[in-house]
Amino acid sequence: MNGTYRLEMENGDAVAAVRGFLQKLLGSAAVHALLAPMHLPMKSMVMPSLATRSDRLEGVDPLAPCFPLNAARIASRLARKPMGARWAAVLRPCEVRALVELAKLKQARLEEVVLISVDCLGAYSNTDYLAHAGSDPSAATGSFLRRALAGDPMDPPLAAACRVCEFPVPPHSDLHIGLVGAVESGALLLEARSPAGRELIDALGLPPAPAPAARAAALAELTARRGSARDAMFAQTRAAIDGIDQAAAYFADCINCYNCRVACPVCYCKECVFVTDVFNHEPVQYLEWAGRQGVLKMPTDTLFYHLTRLAHMSTACVGCGQCSNACPNDIPVMELFRTVAHDTQRAFGYEAGRDPQEAPPLSTFRESEFPEVVGVQRRSTAG
Repeated sequence: MNGTYRLEMENGDAVAAVRGFLQKLLGSAAVHALLAPMHLPMKSMVMPSLATRSDRLEGVDPLAPCFPLNAARIASRLARKPMGARWAAVLRPCEVRALVELAKLKQARLEEVVLISVDCLGAYSNTDYLAHAGSDPSAATGSFLRRALAGDPMDPPLAAACRVCEFPVPPHSDLHIGLVGAVESGALLLEARSPAGRELIDALGLPPAPAPAARAAALAELTARRGSARDAMFAQTRAAIDGIDQAAAYFADCINCYNCRVACPVCYCKECVFVTDVFNHEPVQYLEWAGRQGVLKMPTDTLFYHLTRLAHMSTACVGCGQCSNACPNDIPVMELFRTVAHDTQRAFGYEAGRDPQEAPPLSTFRESEFPEVVGVQRRSTAG
């Protein structure tokens, strides 16, 4: 039940147009609550906030180039059990994809939530965003949008994960707000992508309108540019981890703070094996290991920790970059996880967050998978 509509802008103000749309949506009682990025009243930072009154959305700004955390984990907390009311979540494409993966892992229910996505033009690091926002964050968002949509170089540069993300639009959501190839027409694009999204639009009485003719080509150009940067990153990362010694050097600065695990939206275990007594080694063991090698890097198990996370999460990684964002020592965690996840998901013919109905790898048996590994050949049905 796809349909497209215009969201009119006054004086080219996309931030005000999106804010007004969300205020009307919450005020119409089409949803009982709205989870959306909002500027904190005491600071310019943007954080996920749950609102039940439209008059409290004056600080909402899903277009801000600010990404302090992946809100899929917040949304999964709200969707873990029935809420008893329909609510909406405004999420970046990588957040939508992460929430879809969490739903597949039985960490969230999508029955009550309406997913609203927005064209993602990227985000700055946390410190760069605060410097960019200054004392007028709404105006700063408008300035960022004009430069990003015009293809101007970003100074400071966007976060590394955003520069290589080929998903400015998520494969799945109920309602999508489009900017790329649309703002030139004086309006944003509203796209109903499901019956639930169409119901929200109908509640507001918006008339249908065709998608801007320039949008498809503009999105294709943006995706191709990011895809080229992604492939260059893959090549550089593969060269950097070509062998166990190089992999150890890659994570040499790791201090086992586990921030990357905490920040990862799809790392969902209630208790991680690395924070149990399994890796609380006896003092004599450390002495023995140091005795064998002459010197022992402390803390130990850092490389094993990252390899374990890769084995657990590479099929579900959405490349949001929050692992690198949370690292105190600036280890390029995202680059490695994206590289390995790309190869892993391609091997399974899978794409994290693509389809809520698509079973995750390793959760089902497929006779046709990896016959060169398991030695199973499909029997011919001919004759």
